[in-house]
Amino acid sequence: MNKELIFKGVGTALITPTNEKGIDFEKLETLIDWQIKEGVNALIIAGTTGEGATLDDKEHKELLKFSKEKINHRVPMVAGVGSNDTNYAISLAKFACEIGADGLLVVTPYYNKATQYGLVQSYTAIAKVSNKPIILYNVPSRTGVNIEPETYLELSKVDNITSIKEANGNLTKIMDAFHLVGDKLYIYSGNDDEITPILSMGGMGVISVLSNMLPKETVEICDKYFAGDIKGSRELQLKYLPLIRALFSEVNPIPIKSAMAKLGYCENYLRLPLTPMNKDKESKMFKIMEELNIK
Repeated sequence: MNKELIFKGVGTALITPTNEKGIDFEKLETLIDWQIKEGVNALIIAGTTGEGATLDDKEHKELLKFSKEKINHRVPMVAGVGSNDTNYAISLAKFACEIGADGLLVVTPYYNKATQYGLVQSYTAIAKVSNKPIILYNVPSRTGVNIEPETYLELSKVDNITSIKEANGNLTKIMDAFHLVGDKLYIYSGNDDEITPILSMGGMGVISVLSNMLPKETVEICDKYFAGDIKGSRELQLKYLPLIRALFSEVNPIPIKSAMAKLGYCENYLRLPLTPMNKDKESKMFKIMEELNIK
């Protein structure tokens, strides 16, 4: 494949530490340094887990610029620039390219429920203003629209559309995508409970929520698979399945913010309409963390 591969392995969909005053850049810098030290292969900034949807324009750009400077070429930095408004996504894409992001993560327009033709037009318009590789982000449970495999095929014709973050949760559809474009676009798992299955189809890794709290261990799931230790990768995938389930027992990033606050990496602060985790579910998650000796 002659498309540019931004990273292979684990890209952490990084949380954005926030409080009542705004973004906590001091905690963010600590988190970035720790993630890189633990061996993640890329950092994704201002995606869903980073609460990009509730950052205003100034905050969004400050977050991307600060993160790029602190990452400082140690790993690739992928900027979340998606929006339900293609014109706004274009402005964010231009900014991310100007500050030197290594790639762009572009979620399907949410709420609008674009047609497949509309998705092609929107992504093509964003790609035209970008000199960086683009990862298509498909998460229909949140956006209300699925990128069909045939649409991936059409978009693969755009030179700088290089990859897919596939979080549709439908392995049959994902296999259809691999069948049609697996030799034309790189595919990452967008769900932590499907890392090993998607690697088995030729996936390049995962854009992960789990790796916020277990970066080294999530990297190990991928590294074992790439090294031919399929059994080892599968065993780790299954070992962390209860924790992954807990991390998605409420809408992301509610549980991971709670878990990371418990570990001291952020305050348990979210912006409305998101609210802190249900106490019963939180207690169950903390119990699983304790059983796994995560502290």
